[in-house]
Amino acid sequence: MTISFRKSNNLYNKALNTIPLATQTFSKSSLQWPLGASPMFFEKAKGCKIVDVDGNTYIDYLLSLLPIILGYQDKDVDIAVKEQMKKGVVFSMSHPIEIELAEKIKSIIPYAEMVRFGKNGSDVLSAAVRLARAYTKKDIVLVSGYHGWHDWYIGSTSRNMGVPKEVSRLTKTFKYNDINDLVKKIKKFKNKICAIIVEPDGIIIPEKHYLKELKSLCQKSGILLIFDEIVCGFRTHIGGASKKFGIMPDLGCFGKSMANGYPISAIVGRKKIMRNIEEIFVSGTFAGETLSMAAALATIKKLEILNVPQKLEELGSKLIKQTNDIILRLNLQKYIEMEGNNWWPRFTFKNQSNITLHLFRQELIKSGLFIGSSYNLCLKHNNKQIFNSTISRMKKSLEKVKYFLETKEPEKFLEGKKLKGVFNVRK
Repeated sequence: MTISFRKSNNLYNKALNTIPLATQTFSKSSLQWPLGASPMFFEKAKGCKIVDVDGNTYIDYLLSLLPIILGYQDKDVDIAVKEQMKKGVVFSMSHPIEIELAEKIKSIIPYAEMVRFGKNGSDVLSAAVRLARAYTKKDIVLVSGYHGWHDWYIGSTSRNMGVPKEVSRLTKTFKYNDINDLVKKIKKFKNKICAIIVEPDGIIIPEKHYLKELKSLCQKSGILLIFDEIVCGFRTHIGGASKKFGIMPDLGCFGKSMANGYPISAIVGRKKIMRNIEEIFVSGTFAGETLSMAAALATIKKLEILNVPQKLEELGSKLIKQTNDIILRLNLQKYIEMEGNNWWPRFTFKNQSNITLHLFRQELIKSGLFIGSSYNLCLKHNNKQIFNSTISRMKKSLEKVKYFLETKEPEKFLEGKKLKGVFNVRK
C-alpha cells in the first residue's frame, strides 16, 4: 500500500522555520516518527479514527498521548463544553464550576480532601514537589518513572541541559518494584528526603505488597508519598490507583484522561498538607478555565455510567492475547514482546538500535494503524469491527517486519528518517 505524505512533509518543512522540531511535543517529533514514512500533521479525528493532512485515515492507538479516553469528539463532552462556552471561558474571579469539579473529584478519589487545578501534568507535579518541600522542610525527591519537563525532574534524566547542577542534585532515581534499592536510597539521604514520587500503575505492574511496603517506608521515615497518576488516573480505576490497590498516598496528581482531551490537571491530597498551598505560591491565569472543567465533569460522569475502565481492561486483555498469538506464530518474540497492564498493553522492542521499532511503525502506518509503542485505548476502540480490523492489519504488518528483520540487512528496508530516542525512564 502506497501512502503519500506530500502535504505533511511540506508543512513540516514550513514549520521548521518558526517552530523548533516543528512540533510542541517531543513524542510527536521526527525524533520519534520516521519523517517521510509517517504523517507529521493531522487535521481531524472522530471516535478512534484520525485523518492526516494528506487524507489518509488511521485507527488511532496513540490517542494524542493518552488524554482521549472516550473517543475524539465525544458528543456528551462537546455539548457540555458548548453550553459552558455560552457563559464564558475565563473570568475576573473564580467560577462556581471550580467547586463543582473539586467536589466531584473529592467524591471519587479516597484521599482527595482538597483539590487544586492546573493545565498539564508538569504543572501539578511541580506544585506537589514544592508543597512537599514546604511541608516537610526537606529538599530531596526520590523518583521512579516519568514526571514531566520541569527542572526539578528533567535534571535527573539525560535531557538535563539547561538545568543547574544544584537543582539536579536534589532529585534521585530508584528502581521501581525494588524495595531494597529504595531502602538504600533512604539510608543514604536520611532526613533529607521530602517525597517519593511513583507512577503507581502503568507499564510496570506493582508487585504484590510493593505499594504497601512503599507507604510503610514513607511513614516510618517522615517522607510524603506522591502518586503520579497523570497517565493511570481514570484508566486503571475511576477512583485512581488508591481505589484499585487500597493504598492512600499523601498527594496525587491527575490529568490526561480526566477531560477527554481538554487541557486540565489536578493535585489532590490530605487537607493538612494541601492547606500549605495558601502559604507557598502555586498560581495560574488559566488554571480555572471553565471549558476544560465542563469537559472533565462530563467525562467523569460518562466514565462512571459506562464503567469505561473495566471495558478498556477487557479490551486490552483480548488485544494482548491476539497480538501475542501473532508474535508467537511468526516467531518474533526475540524481537518484540508485549507487557504491561491490560488497560495499557505495551510493546517492548529488543533491538537497541531502534531498527525494529522503526520498521514496526512504518509498516503499521502503511496498514492504517497509528501506534507508538502501546495500545492506547479509548471507548470507541471497544467495537468488534475495529478489533478485527486491528488484528488483521497487525498480522500483515508484523509479517513484513519479520521478513525484513530476518534478512542480513534490515536497515535497507527502513523508510524515512531514522528514529532517535529521547530518553526512557519507564523500564
